[in-house]
Amino acid sequence: MAVDEGVAPAANTDEEGTVHRLKPNAIGLLGVVFMAVATAAPITAMTGNVPFMVSAGNGIGAPASYLVAMVVLAIFSVGFTSMAKHITSTGAFYGFISYGLGRTVGLASGLLATFAYVVFEPALIGIFSTFATGTLKDQTGVHIPWWAFAILMLAVNATGTWFGVSVAEKLLVVLLATEVTVLAAMAISVAFHGGGPNGFSLDPVNPVNAFKGTSAGLGLFFAFWSWVGFESTAMYGEESRNPKKIIPKATMISVLGVGVFYVFVSWMAISGTGESNAVKVATANPLQLFFGPTEQYVGHWAVDVMQWLMITGSLACGMAFHNCAARYMYALGREGALPSLKHTVGRTHPRHGSPHVAGLVQTIVTAVLLLAFWAAGKDPYSGTYVLLAILGTMAILIVQAVCSFAVLAYFRTHHPESRHWFRTLTAPLVGGIAMLAVVVLLVSNMSAAAGTESGSLVLKATPWLVALVAALGIGYAQYLKRRSPERYLLLGRTVLEETKER
Repeated sequence: MAVDEGVAPAANTDEEGTVHRLKPNAIGLLGVVFMAVATAAPITAMTGNVPFMVSAGNGIGAPASYLVAMVVLAIFSVGFTSMAKHITSTGAFYGFISYGLGRTVGLASGLLATFAYVVFEPALIGIFSTFATGTLKDQTGVHIPWWAFAILMLAVNATGTWFGVSVAEKLLVVLLATEVTVLAAMAISVAFHGGGPNGFSLDPVNPVNAFKGTSAGLGLFFAFWSWVGFESTAMYGEESRNPKKIIPKATMISVLGVGVFYVFVSWMAISGTGESNAVKVATANPLQLFFGPTEQYVGHWAVDVMQWLMITGSLACGMAFHNCAARYMYALGREGALPSLKHTVGRTHPRHGSPHVAGLVQTIVTAVLLLAFWAAGKDPYSGTYVLLAILGTMAILIVQAVCSFAVLAYFRTHHPESRHWFRTLTAPLVGGIAMLAVVVLLVSNMSAAAGTESGSLVLKATPWLVALVAALGIGYAQYLKRRSPERYLLLGRTVLEETKER
């Protein structure tokens, strides 16, 4: 059961003695990996980010950007997984940072992480609706407005969370398997045909080329962006089997497995198009960077399939983010920072063990955000997706950086038997500094990343909105410390009994 260290009774036990916890042992290693990889949305990351990286970022060095990002994120994950071996909580960053840097910073970080996942879902609904409308019209001639697909995705996401993580896992396994298969088919076919018109070249994967091109910073930022959500492995700890072993393994598999896949697929897309022609193709018709090699080396049928899988890939990603947002809301709610939350978003379904109320709240918030962007006349892709994705990415990158420093602080005072010069000192220090550098990359390239929305009020307000959420967390934590110390003591301290922090 979920308990609070040094506080009795359990933090999520109500007056009737009912413990509202997530369903235990619901998923295994592969399930956690699939849930995490779904947030990265490989087909959306490849077809959406790589062409932009090639045309406006570091040119043919885009695959090298993924190589650099993979190394940085792997180093970050060393510290992250070291902490996951001692603390298991669906609050993930919220719990980790609360134990490492204190409850005040923990609450601020928990709110920032929740905020990020909350805005990621409507962002993905925007790109899903765009892909669905465009593909249906191109292949069948039928036009269905984007908002109809938005409603469909809202319903699918809400249903998946209501019935528990095992239901979402089964659907994501199918969706991910198909999108990974078609991208791999393209890449392997190019490799079997000698690497494309110019043959094989190591230039695209030469790390030096990650720092060249029109805007190397922009290319590197999009590479890191492609991994957003991989850290969600930790929030499924309470629902997984043997979380002390599963979560660290799932995190490293997600980082390294996705990284190798990204490097290979983007490299073969550029090689299949031709290195000398790749920048021109990506600039004139971005999707042709993938559609061209796929049609030439696999067949036209694969292009049609890829278009449909771009839809299902964004659906899988949005569903994963919906689950993440619901679990963060639940983690914050069950501790009763606001008493009303404990009996609403802090409850779980009596049969399915799912954060059903939090999932419903997330659905309503997403619908309101979509309505607001629609009322403001924003395009579902260039407006809703791009602006909300940048907003959420800034928030989550800051939390990742803070988490690295929390690992440093935590192992200075806890678990001397687990301290290690690399795992608990060097890796989190290097990872934290590197993640701060990525935040700088985002801030300095925000306007370019936003494209046609570079002058948007939402974009200009992005850093201020992130700062406001963090300030609210700090302010409310200090309020609780002074006015309600018993509730303050609960912040970020609800962990799984089997791996209770001691």
